Amino acid sequence: MLSFRGSRAYPKLLVFGVMAPVLAWIIAASAHAQAPYYQGKTITIVQGRGPGGTGDMRVRALLPYLKKHIPGNPNIAMEYMPGGGSRKAANHVFQSTAGDGLLIGNLSSGMVSAAVLGEKGVLYDLNKFFYLGSPFNSHIAIFVTRKGADLGTLEKLRAATGIRVGGQSVGFSVYNEARLFSYVLGLKEPRFVTGYSGTELDVALERGEIDARSSAADSMTKRKREWLEKGMVDFHASIEVPQGEKHPRFAQVPDLETFATSDRDKKVLALQRAFRVTGQPFVLPPKTSKEHVEILQAAFRKTYQDPQFHKEYKKFTADEPTPLLPENHEKAIQEIPRDPEAVAIFKQIIGAGPLPKR
Repeated sequence: MLSFRGSRAYPKLLVFGVMAPVLAWIIAASAHAQAPYYQGKTITIVQGRGPGGTGDMRVRALLPYLKKHIPGNPNIAMEYMPGGGSRKAANHVFQSTAGDGLLIGNLSSGMVSAAVLGEKGVLYDLNKFFYLGSPFNSHIAIFVTRKGADLGTLEKLRAATGIRVGGQSVGFSVYNEARLFSYVLGLKEPRFVTGYSGTELDVALERGEIDARSSAADSMTKRKREWLEKGMVDFHASIEVPQGEKHPRFAQVPDLETFATSDRDKKVLALQRAFRVTGQPFVLPPKTSKEHVEILQAAFRKTYQDPQFHKEYKKFTADEPTPLLPENHEKAIQEIPRDPEAVAIFKQIIGAGPLPKR
Protein backbone atom coordinates (compact mmCIF):
# COMPACT_ATOMS: atom_id res chain seq x y z
CA MET A 1 0.00 0.00 0.00
CA LEU A 2 1.27 3.41 -0.93
CA SER A 3 1.31 6.06 1.75
CA PHE A 4 2.16 9.75 1.70
CA ARG A 5 4.03 11.36 4.49
CA GLY A 6 2.24 14.45 5.60
CA SER A 7 -0.92 13.41 3.69
CA ARG A 8 -2.94 16.12 5.44
CA ALA A 9 -1.24 18.66 3.15
CA TYR A 10 -2.65 16.99 0.03
CA PRO A 11 -6.08 18.69 0.13
CA LYS A 12 -4.34 22.08 0.51
CA LEU A 13 -2.17 21.43 -2.54
CA LEU A 14 -5.24 20.37 -4.49
CA VAL A 15 -7.10 23.55 -3.56
CA PHE A 16 -4.11 25.69 -4.47
CA GLY A 17 -3.78 23.93 -7.82
CA VAL A 18 -7.42 24.63 -8.60
CA MET A 19 -7.37 28.23 -7.38
CA ALA A 20 -4.06 29.35 -8.91
CA PRO A 21 -5.45 29.92 -12.44
CA VAL A 22 -8.44 31.74 -10.97
CA LEU A 23 -6.21 34.00 -8.89
CA ALA A 24 -3.98 34.68 -11.91
CA TRP A 25 -7.04 35.66 -13.96
CA ILE A 26 -8.28 37.97 -11.19
CA ILE A 27 -4.86 39.66 -10.88
CA ALA A 28 -4.59 40.12 -14.67
CA ALA A 29 -8.13 41.50 -14.87
CA SER A 30 -7.42 43.89 -12.02
CA ALA A 31 -4.21 45.11 -13.69
CA HIS A 32 -6.09 45.62 -16.96
CA ALA A 33 -8.85 47.55 -15.18
CA GLN A 34 -6.26 49.82 -13.59
CA ALA A 35 -4.37 50.55 -16.84
CA PRO A 36 -4.59 54.22 -17.87
CA TYR A 37 -7.48 54.95 -20.19
CA TYR A 38 -5.25 56.37 -22.92
CA GLN A 39 -2.82 53.45 -22.98
CA GLY A 40 -2.73 51.91 -26.46
CA LYS A 41 -5.08 54.55 -27.89
CA THR A 42 -4.52 57.21 -30.56
CA ILE A 43 -5.47 60.87 -30.19
CA THR A 44 -6.06 62.82 -33.39
CA ILE A 45 -5.24 66.52 -33.44
CA VAL A 46 -7.11 68.33 -36.22
CA GLN A 47 -5.21 71.45 -37.26
CA GLY A 48 -7.10 74.28 -38.94
CA ARG A 49 -4.23 74.96 -41.34
CA GLY A 50 -1.93 73.27 -43.84
CA PRO A 51 1.35 71.59 -42.86
CA GLY A 52 4.75 73.23 -42.59
CA GLY A 53 3.96 76.73 -41.36
CA THR A 54 4.68 78.30 -37.99
CA GLY A 55 1.35 77.12 -36.53
CA ASP A 56 2.23 73.54 -37.44
CA MET A 57 5.69 73.92 -35.90
CA ARG A 58 4.17 75.11 -32.63
CA VAL A 59 2.06 71.97 -32.45
CA ARG A 60 4.95 69.66 -33.40
CA ALA A 61 7.14 71.16 -30.68
CA LEU A 62 4.51 70.24 -28.12
CA LEU A 63 3.68 66.67 -29.18
CA PRO A 64 6.37 64.57 -27.45
CA TYR A 65 5.81 66.34 -24.12
CA LEU A 66 2.03 66.12 -24.35
CA LYS A 67 2.36 62.38 -24.98
CA LYS A 68 4.66 62.12 -21.96
CA HIS A 69 2.24 63.90 -19.64
CA ILE A 70 -0.94 62.05 -20.66
CA PRO A 71 -1.25 58.94 -18.45
CA GLY A 72 -0.87 55.92 -20.73
CA ASN A 73 1.32 57.78 -23.27
CA PRO A 74 -1.04 57.46 -26.25
CA ASN A 75 -0.07 57.80 -29.89
CA ILE A 76 -0.87 61.21 -31.38
CA ALA A 77 -1.79 61.60 -35.05
CA MET A 78 -2.18 64.83 -37.02
CA GLU A 79 -4.84 65.79 -39.52
CA TYR A 80 -4.77 69.04 -41.51
CA MET A 81 -8.03 70.77 -42.36
CA PRO A 82 -7.42 74.30 -43.68
CA GLY A 83 -10.32 76.51 -44.70
CA GLY A 84 -12.28 79.56 -43.58
CA GLY A 85 -9.68 80.81 -41.11
CA SER A 86 -9.96 77.53 -39.14
CA ARG A 87 -13.77 77.61 -39.32
CA LYS A 88 -13.85 74.33 -41.23
CA ALA A 89 -11.79 72.55 -38.57
CA ALA A 90 -13.67 74.25 -35.73
CA ASN A 91 -17.01 73.12 -37.18
CA HIS A 92 -15.68 69.57 -37.57
CA VAL A 93 -14.48 69.35 -33.97
CA PHE A 94 -17.57 71.05 -32.54
CA GLN A 95 -19.94 68.69 -34.34
CA SER A 96 -18.15 65.54 -33.20
CA THR A 97 -20.48 63.33 -31.15
CA ALA A 98 -17.66 61.28 -29.64
CA GLY A 99 -17.06 61.91 -25.97
CA ASP A 100 -14.01 59.67 -25.73
CA GLY A 101 -11.35 62.39 -25.55
CA LEU A 102 -9.59 61.15 -28.70
CA LEU A 103 -10.25 64.25 -30.84
CA ILE A 104 -8.55 67.61 -30.22
CA GLY A 105 -8.74 70.72 -32.37
CA ASN A 106 -5.90 73.19 -32.80
CA LEU A 107 -7.15 76.34 -34.46
CA SER A 108 -6.07 79.83 -35.39
CA SER A 109 -7.35 82.87 -33.54
CA GLY A 110 -9.34 83.55 -36.72
CA MET A 111 -11.97 81.07 -35.51
CA VAL A 112 -12.43 83.25 -32.41
CA SER A 113 -12.82 86.48 -34.38
CA ALA A 114 -15.19 84.81 -36.87
CA ALA A 115 -17.52 83.77 -34.05
CA VAL A 116 -17.39 87.11 -32.21
CA LEU A 117 -18.06 89.00 -35.45
CA GLY A 118 -20.93 86.73 -36.46
CA GLU A 119 -19.32 85.66 -39.73
CA LYS A 120 -21.00 83.23 -42.11
CA GLY A 121 -20.07 79.56 -41.87
CA VAL A 122 -19.66 79.54 -38.09
CA LEU A 123 -21.48 76.43 -36.86
CA TYR A 124 -19.82 76.33 -33.44
CA ASP A 125 -20.40 78.08 -30.12
CA LEU A 126 -17.24 79.44 -28.47
CA ASN A 127 -18.81 78.99 -25.04
CA LYS A 128 -19.33 75.24 -25.50
CA PHE A 129 -15.82 74.14 -26.38
CA PHE A 130 -13.55 72.84 -23.61
CA TYR A 131 -10.28 74.80 -23.74
CA LEU A 132 -6.83 73.26 -23.35
CA GLY A 133 -4.83 76.49 -23.60
CA SER A 134 -2.34 77.74 -26.16
CA PRO A 135 1.47 77.53 -26.40
CA PHE A 136 1.63 81.31 -26.81
CA ASN A 137 -0.44 84.42 -26.18
CA SER A 138 2.01 87.08 -27.30
CA HIS A 139 2.58 87.74 -30.96
CA ILE A 140 4.31 90.22 -33.23
CA ALA A 141 3.15 90.50 -36.82
CA ILE A 142 5.27 92.35 -39.40
CA PHE A 143 4.10 93.79 -42.72
CA VAL A 144 6.76 93.23 -45.40
CA THR A 145 7.14 94.00 -49.10
CA ARG A 146 9.64 92.46 -51.49
CA LYS A 147 12.61 94.65 -52.30
CA GLY A 148 12.05 94.32 -56.05
CA ALA A 149 8.63 96.00 -55.75
CA ASP A 150 10.38 99.26 -54.73
CA LEU A 151 7.88 100.04 -51.97
CA GLY A 152 10.40 100.78 -49.25
CA THR A 153 8.77 103.94 -47.83
CA LEU A 154 5.33 104.82 -46.54
CA GLU A 155 5.00 107.39 -49.33
CA LYS A 156 5.65 104.74 -52.00
CA LEU A 157 3.24 102.31 -50.34
CA ARG A 158 0.46 104.88 -50.35
CA ALA A 159 1.20 106.10 -53.88
CA ALA A 160 1.10 102.64 -55.49
CA THR A 161 -2.20 101.22 -56.76
CA GLY A 162 -3.17 97.58 -56.66
CA ILE A 163 -0.40 96.19 -54.47
CA ARG A 164 -0.82 92.39 -54.37
CA VAL A 165 -1.06 91.26 -50.75
CA GLY A 166 -0.89 87.51 -50.08
CA GLY A 167 -2.81 85.47 -47.53
CA GLN A 168 -4.03 81.98 -46.71
CA SER A 169 -7.84 82.07 -46.68
CA VAL A 170 -10.42 84.72 -45.87
CA GLY A 171 -10.70 84.86 -42.08
CA PHE A 172 -7.32 83.25 -41.35
CA SER A 173 -5.36 85.23 -38.75
CA VAL A 174 -2.49 86.12 -41.12
CA TYR A 175 -4.99 87.25 -43.80
CA ASN A 176 -6.78 89.39 -41.20
CA GLU A 177 -3.51 91.04 -40.19
CA ALA A 178 -2.57 91.75 -43.81
CA ARG A 179 -5.93 93.45 -44.31
CA LEU A 180 -5.50 95.49 -41.12
CA PHE A 181 -2.04 96.64 -42.17
CA SER A 182 -3.37 97.62 -45.59
CA TYR A 183 -6.28 99.55 -44.06
CA VAL A 184 -4.41 101.49 -41.39
CA LEU A 185 -1.40 102.21 -43.61
CA GLY A 186 -3.75 103.60 -46.24
CA LEU A 187 -2.90 101.38 -49.22
CA LYS A 188 -4.68 102.33 -52.44
CA GLU A 189 -6.95 99.59 -53.81
CA PRO A 190 -4.80 96.65 -52.67
CA ARG A 191 -5.51 93.25 -54.26
CA PHE A 192 -5.68 90.32 -51.85
CA VAL A 193 -4.42 87.02 -53.24
CA THR A 194 -5.41 83.96 -51.20
CA GLY A 195 -5.01 80.19 -51.35
CA TYR A 196 -1.42 79.91 -50.10
CA SER A 197 -0.04 78.11 -47.07
CA GLY A 198 2.37 80.04 -44.84
CA THR A 199 5.48 78.63 -46.50
CA GLU A 200 3.97 79.07 -49.96
CA LEU A 201 3.47 82.76 -49.23
CA ASP A 202 7.22 83.09 -48.67
CA VAL A 203 7.94 81.51 -52.05
CA ALA A 204 5.28 83.62 -53.77
CA LEU A 205 6.84 86.79 -52.38
CA GLU A 206 10.30 85.79 -53.57
CA ARG A 207 9.01 84.90 -57.06
CA GLY A 208 7.13 88.17 -57.42
CA GLU A 209 3.68 86.55 -57.47
CA ILE A 210 2.73 88.86 -54.60
CA ASP A 211 4.20 92.14 -53.42
CA ALA A 212 3.47 92.03 -49.71
CA ARG A 213 2.40 89.82 -46.84
CA SER A 214 2.03 89.80 -43.07
CA SER A 215 4.32 87.41 -41.23
CA ALA A 216 5.04 86.50 -37.62
CA ALA A 217 8.36 87.95 -36.49
CA ASP A 218 9.51 84.59 -35.14
CA SER A 219 8.69 82.91 -38.47
CA MET A 220 11.08 85.18 -40.33
CA THR A 221 13.93 84.74 -37.85
CA LYS A 222 13.54 80.96 -38.03
CA ARG A 223 12.39 80.26 -41.58
CA LYS A 224 13.64 83.20 -43.63
CA ARG A 225 16.85 84.47 -42.10
CA GLU A 226 18.16 85.38 -45.56
CA TRP A 227 15.43 88.02 -45.82
CA LEU A 228 17.10 89.75 -42.88
CA GLU A 229 20.71 89.03 -43.75
CA LYS A 230 20.49 89.87 -47.48
CA GLY A 231 17.99 92.73 -47.26
CA MET A 232 15.48 90.97 -49.52
CA VAL A 233 12.42 92.67 -48.02
CA ASP A 234 11.34 96.00 -46.53
CA PHE A 235 9.68 96.15 -43.11
CA HIS A 236 6.93 98.71 -42.69
CA ALA A 237 4.94 98.21 -39.48
CA SER A 238 4.20 95.72 -36.72
CA ILE A 239 1.22 94.73 -34.59
CA GLU A 240 2.48 94.11 -31.07
CA VAL A 241 0.55 91.76 -28.78
CA PRO A 242 0.65 92.89 -26.04
CA GLN A 243 1.24 96.46 -27.07
CA GLY A 244 4.76 97.62 -26.31
CA GLU A 245 6.36 94.17 -26.64
CA LYS A 246 9.17 94.36 -29.21
CA HIS A 247 11.00 91.57 -30.96
CA PRO A 248 14.74 92.27 -30.66
CA ARG A 249 15.30 91.82 -34.41
CA PHE A 250 12.50 94.27 -35.27
CA ALA A 251 12.79 96.86 -32.50
CA GLN A 252 13.06 99.65 -35.09
CA VAL A 253 9.78 98.72 -36.84
CA PRO A 254 6.96 101.07 -35.71
CA ASP A 255 3.78 99.67 -34.19
CA LEU A 256 0.77 100.03 -36.47
CA GLU A 257 -1.02 102.17 -33.91
CA THR A 258 1.40 105.02 -34.64
CA PHE A 259 -0.34 105.27 -38.04
CA ALA A 260 -3.87 105.26 -36.57
CA THR A 261 -5.59 108.57 -37.28
CA SER A 262 -8.81 108.14 -35.28
CA ASP A 263 -10.26 106.60 -32.14
CA ARG A 264 -12.05 104.15 -34.42
CA ASP A 265 -8.74 102.90 -35.80
CA LYS A 266 -7.42 102.45 -32.26
CA LYS A 267 -10.52 100.49 -31.22
CA VAL A 268 -10.08 98.21 -34.22
CA LEU A 269 -6.46 97.53 -33.28
CA ALA A 270 -7.46 96.90 -29.65
CA LEU A 271 -9.95 94.32 -30.90
CA GLN A 272 -7.26 92.63 -33.02
CA ARG A 273 -4.95 92.44 -30.00
CA ALA A 274 -7.72 90.87 -27.95
CA PHE A 275 -8.27 88.23 -30.63
CA ARG A 276 -4.56 87.48 -30.85
CA VAL A 277 -4.20 87.07 -27.07
CA THR A 278 -6.24 83.88 -27.44
CA GLY A 279 -3.21 82.43 -29.23
CA GLN A 280 -3.62 79.17 -31.10
CA PRO A 281 -6.44 77.44 -29.19
CA PHE A 282 -6.45 73.75 -28.41
CA VAL A 283 -10.08 72.68 -27.90
CA LEU A 284 -12.16 69.61 -27.15
CA PRO A 285 -15.64 68.88 -28.54
CA PRO A 286 -18.56 69.84 -26.25
CA LYS A 287 -19.56 66.19 -25.77
CA THR A 288 -16.20 65.16 -24.32
CA SER A 289 -16.68 63.51 -20.92
CA LYS A 290 -15.70 65.43 -17.79
CA GLU A 291 -13.14 62.77 -16.85
CA HIS A 292 -11.31 63.07 -20.17
CA VAL A 293 -11.45 66.87 -20.11
CA GLU A 294 -9.77 66.89 -16.71
CA ILE A 295 -7.08 64.41 -17.77
CA LEU A 296 -6.20 66.39 -20.88
CA GLN A 297 -6.30 69.80 -19.22
CA ALA A 298 -3.88 68.52 -16.57
CA ALA A 299 -1.60 67.07 -19.27
CA PHE A 300 -1.56 70.31 -21.28
CA ARG A 301 -0.87 72.30 -18.13
CA LYS A 302 2.13 70.09 -17.30
CA THR A 303 3.34 70.30 -20.92
CA TYR A 304 3.26 74.11 -20.97
CA GLN A 305 5.25 74.17 -17.72
CA ASP A 306 7.81 71.56 -18.84
CA PRO A 307 11.28 73.15 -19.27
CA GLN A 308 12.10 70.66 -22.03
CA PHE A 309 9.05 71.79 -23.99
CA HIS A 310 10.28 75.39 -23.74
CA LYS A 311 13.62 74.37 -25.26
CA GLU A 312 11.95 72.38 -28.03
CA TYR A 313 9.54 75.22 -28.82
CA LYS A 314 12.38 77.69 -29.22
CA LYS A 315 14.23 75.23 -31.47
CA PHE A 316 11.17 74.83 -33.72
CA THR A 317 9.97 78.46 -33.78
CA ALA A 318 12.98 80.63 -32.78
CA ASP A 319 10.77 82.21 -30.13
CA GLU A 320 10.04 81.69 -26.44
CA PRO A 321 6.67 80.13 -25.59
CA THR A 322 4.24 82.31 -23.65
CA PRO A 323 1.63 79.73 -22.66
CA LEU A 324 -1.99 80.52 -21.97
CA LEU A 325 -3.07 77.87 -19.44
CA PRO A 326 -6.41 76.07 -19.81
CA GLU A 327 -7.99 77.84 -16.84
CA ASN A 328 -7.20 81.25 -18.37
CA HIS A 329 -8.15 80.51 -21.95
CA GLU A 330 -11.92 80.70 -21.68
CA LYS A 331 -11.57 83.88 -19.60
CA ALA A 332 -9.44 85.52 -22.32
CA ILE A 333 -12.16 84.82 -24.88
CA GLN A 334 -14.94 86.10 -22.65
CA GLU A 335 -13.04 89.37 -22.07
CA ILE A 336 -12.78 90.27 -25.78
CA PRO A 337 -14.34 93.75 -26.23
CA ARG A 338 -17.60 93.88 -28.19
CA ASP A 339 -17.76 97.60 -29.00
CA PRO A 340 -20.43 97.77 -31.77
CA GLU A 341 -18.61 100.37 -33.89
CA ALA A 342 -15.30 98.51 -33.70
CA VAL A 343 -16.97 95.16 -34.44
CA ALA A 344 -18.78 96.56 -37.50
CA ILE A 345 -15.68 98.13 -39.07
CA PHE A 346 -13.47 95.17 -38.16
CA LYS A 347 -15.88 92.83 -39.90
CA GLN A 348 -15.57 94.90 -43.08
CA ILE A 349 -11.79 95.05 -42.85
CA ILE A 350 -11.24 91.28 -42.62
CA GLY A 351 -13.88 90.34 -45.18
CA ALA A 352 -13.45 89.49 -48.84
CA GLY A 353 -14.66 92.81 -50.27
CA PRO A 354 -12.93 96.17 -50.72
CA LEU A 355 -11.50 97.78 -47.61
CA PRO A 356 -13.74 100.43 -46.00
CA LYS A 357 -12.97 104.10 -46.48
CA ARG A 358 -11.03 105.79 -43.68
